[in-house]
Amino acid sequence: MPLDNLVAFVAASFLIALSPGPGTAMVLRQSVHGRRAALATVFGMEVGVVCWAVAAALGLSVLLTASEIAYHALRIGGAVFLVYLGVKALVSRSLPSEAPPPGHALRSGLVVNLANPKLGVFAISFLPQFAPSGEAGQRVLLLLAVLWVVVDTVWYLVIVTVLHTIRGWLGRPRVRTALEKLSGGVLLALGVRLVLDPR
Repeated sequence: MPLDNLVAFVAASFLIALSPGPGTAMVLRQSVHGRRAALATVFGMEVGVVCWAVAAALGLSVLLTASEIAYHALRIGGAVFLVYLGVKALVSRSLPSEAPPPGHALRSGLVVNLANPKLGVFAISFLPQFAPSGEAGQRVLLLLAVLWVVVDTVWYLVIVTVLHTIRGWLGRPRVRTALEKLSGGVLLALGVRLVLDPR
């Protein structure tokens, strides 16, 4: 793979990671519970990205574009989950005094990315642009899938680190409540948008 293609891929992956979405909202929401919960969320999200990236590299996620029913079923399922998380955050009157188990945060991050069909469609249209055709291309696709996950993980770890440096401020009851409501509103809006946008 030419060096200029590799640089372009890393730059594109970084720009994609920068764009706000359900993942960013989830990390923000879990950050009020501490660094451990935020890291568990990131881990779960990246497992989801790995699944989509590997599926795209193996050609499995083409099913999403080939089957309209499969795509819309996954889209509606993902939207319902985002709306559920958003409403739950908005209607909660108080935050728990103890952070939820890391397994809970991990599952939330995993489901958010697995239930996002746009990740699958994006992987199909994005990864192949940087790989040649044939058997060598499939190996390159797998390598790019790993690189995409690494870039995405590094970005979210930067976010977690920044949030951890202001943990004293984040720990204030009013700030924690405001962040919970803000992230809940974002998740709800993203879920509604996913329902209304059939593309």
